[in-house]
Amino acid sequence: MKIIRSELRRPPSPLSYPVSSSARLEAVRRENSAVDARARLGKSVGRIACAAVIGFALVALVSRTALAQDALSAPLEGRGADLSRTSVSGLSSGAFMAAQFDVAYSSKLIGAGIIAGGEFYCAGAAGVTPLSLAAVTSCMQPIGPAPKAEIAYKDARAFAAQGLIDDTANLQRQRIYLFSGAKDSVVFTKVVDQTERFFKLAGVREQNIDYRKLPNAGHALLTDRAEDIACDSNKAPFINDCGIEQSHEILKWIYGTPGTQLNAPSPKATGQLLAFDQTEFDRDRRASLAQTGYVYVPRSCEAAGCAVHVVFHGCLQNVHKVGMRFVKDTGYNEFADTNRIIVLYPQIASSERGSPSNPLECWDFWGYTSDDGSRPDFYTHAAPQMAAVMKMIERLHAAPALSTR
Repeated sequence: MKIIRSELRRPPSPLSYPVSSSARLEAVRRENSAVDARARLGKSVGRIACAAVIGFALVALVSRTALAQDALSAPLEGRGADLSRTSVSGLSSGAFMAAQFDVAYSSKLIGAGIIAGGEFYCAGAAGVTPLSLAAVTSCMQPIGPAPKAEIAYKDARAFAAQGLIDDTANLQRQRIYLFSGAKDSVVFTKVVDQTERFFKLAGVREQNIDYRKLPNAGHALLTDRAEDIACDSNKAPFINDCGIEQSHEILKWIYGTPGTQLNAPSPKATGQLLAFDQTEFDRDRRASLAQTGYVYVPRSCEAAGCAVHVVFHGCLQNVHKVGMRFVKDTGYNEFADTNRIIVLYPQIASSERGSPSNPLECWDFWGYTSDDGSRPDFYTHAAPQMAAVMKMIERLHAAPALSTR
């Protein structure tokens, strides 16, 4: 397994996010206008061509570097982690993934942090087809009410009765962190409101739900780092300086149960950030996983018994898009260092490797990985991404001697 010693950065994607149908049309219109304008500026053609060549060369260099790093990645090793102390969190599509993963595997998880994300099976509960349309409209920027939690909870109970997911009664003992920013133009607050409603319907006690809202926050994972972008931003890398370390808040809430003493985070991460080969968890290449994932192992977790926290990146936020910023600079590792938590950062593929129907490299919360588009199964135990991530967790829980392929 390769230890990461340097950052990989890539210029932000020119695509806007979210890409609703109206936004796509507007983007196309603007692009066509720009092309016409450039055609009229004949004197600029040479300079534009030169800049394009340089740009393509830089992108190719980053891609080759990423591919070289992928090729060197070793298998994920077992760490003897504590299966009973597993949790998840995520932003945007990663938040939708965190919610559906938490519900589907509720018997194995203790909680979830959901930042700007909707309820379990939101796309299915929306009553809009295809589900891909529901995902980028009703589940993100609904014109009317957001998809109702009552419908999603009813569906979840039916899925549990069929054995597709765990019994929703397991959710009653969990601790849930939710967040929405009033300046978030990507996922509206009324969508996150329904996520809170879902967990309450599932029996999570009000004192076990921490739902926070900030009037000045955009669509992002929040930090207390001046080098990050403005708090009200809604653009890549979706890591905003709002004066709080949101990752710390999430981990404190999930693991800081009554009677549990947590330690202050370390000033600087001192453990190992390791690259690992994800392909063994997706041998059929159905999950649209990148070849390389990342795991942070504190020094104290070289011995067995650590908790595991899985962090799902958002769209346009994987390593191939933003370099190592999400994996290294969001505060999870510093808190994990002093509280014996292994942090797993699975990665969705870059566009050249992923599904053509997933150009923004999002986690699947509408069905693009499903074999049968008319009967999507993205929310079930058997779904490619769900199963792959659970296998990664199980690998971390394995004893080191049992961690080989």
